[in-house]
Amino acid sequence: MTRVLHTGDTHLGYQQYNSPERRQDFLEAFRTVVEDAVADDVDAVVHAGDLFHDRRPGLVDLQGTVDILRVLADADIPFLAVVGNHESKRDAQWLDLFADLGLATRLGAEPVVVDDVALYGLDFVPRSRRDDLTYDFDPVPGEVAYATLVSHGLFEPFAHADWDTETVLEESTVDFDAVLLGDNHKPDTAEVLDTWVTYCGSTERASASEREDRGYNLVDFADDEVAISRRGLSSTREFVFVDADLAEGEGVDRVQERVRQHDLEDAVVIVTVEGEGRPIAPAAVEQLAIDRGALVARVNDRRDLPDEDEDVSVSFANPDDAVRERVREMGLSNAALEIDETVRSGDLADSNVRESVERRVRDLLEDDESSFEPAPEREPGDEDVTTVADQLAGESGTADAAAAESAGSAAADSDADTAAAANGGEIEGETAADTDDSATADTGNAATGDGDTDADTDETTDADADADTASLGDFA
Repeated sequence: MTRVLHTGDTHLGYQQYNSPERRQDFLEAFRTVVEDAVADDVDAVVHAGDLFHDRRPGLVDLQGTVDILRVLADADIPFLAVVGNHESKRDAQWLDLFADLGLATRLGAEPVVVDDVALYGLDFVPRSRRDDLTYDFDPVPGEVAYATLVSHGLFEPFAHADWDTETVLEESTVDFDAVLLGDNHKPDTAEVLDTWVTYCGSTERASASEREDRGYNLVDFADDEVAISRRGLSSTREFVFVDADLAEGEGVDRVQERVRQHDLEDAVVIVTVEGEGRPIAPAAVEQLAIDRGALVARVNDRRDLPDEDEDVSVSFANPDDAVRERVREMGLSNAALEIDETVRSGDLADSNVRESVERRVRDLLEDDESSFEPAPEREPGDEDVTTVADQLAGESGTADAAAAESAGSAAADSDADTAAAANGGEIEGETAADTDDSATADTGNAATGDGDTDADTDETTDADADADTASLGDFA
């Protein structure tokens, strides 16, 4: 009998939920699989793609992978693998590097024989290139009793399928007894054209939708039969799924009550909200879970909530009025007011502002130093308090002049500071930019969930752009 451990979709390097602990979890799940393989003394470990989560794994992830693969090498157990869509690169693959190190074998059109089983490989091929793909494999060696294909993709008759399994089996130059697959994170097995086709599932939960226990397959070849069994991984990070179906009138209190019913210590907590209840604030629920010891907490509010009934009112202050008010508050000297006029003049090119201000300051210093004395303390509302903006507004009788004044007021952010410096006082770090606070917008917002989705589909690498080959000889 020949026993093969079939695993895949380990997604090493995936820092799920931006959690370093989750990144380590993916590596430890792979380590557990390898340790099980050594303990069971299997004849080979077959990996069906997506060893890494993306094509640019970090150095720590590479070092951890090498360390784990050496455990297999020391036990004289071959690691046979294909390239998945997440890790696929345009040129050489990471799998090739491990092969060069003597730690792995990349499967392809030429069979790799383990006892009486010949194993072939078919890397992930983008859907756009499959029409030109030929399933040409080297002949099965005469002493071999079984032929097995290892591949990565979404094959029929399984969920989300876009690859015709019957076409692969009918057009292949080899009659396969089993097809060992990766890409679909849910384990499943079916028989297609008298051939067993099976997914091993992922070794860690890569999305909130993957509620089933994680694990791998054991494939036994004996007595002209192929037997596929499932083994779970009990040491993976616990996920706690909290489902809250809110009745009408129920809200965040009911969701928090449901969360308190679970032991959350060091777990990833996924709260799913459905029903007819009130809108909830996800942050409050997530914080409760964290306070109760959860590693990560996420709220998915799956309800299609109606918009709030409150009217939305948006108002904007007149920027010129805001500038005038700010200038009045600063109690600027006459010199500062003249500088204010110079800076905001619509007739002066921006590139000439600095030179004009310097020239005007020199003239004022020569002609009348008293012009730099601070203005007397007066209230902004005093009738005798005027600004250059007031003067410009008073002198302009046309809409064009008013528009020019509005455009010029934008420069007051920095110019008020300049004028304050000329006034002999310190620059306060507060300028006419403070007028932004006078623009207000009152809106009614309904709280919604994070809308967590399947990571396997959300973060899938677009291998179409990176794949250059369309024949098995190229993929070998």
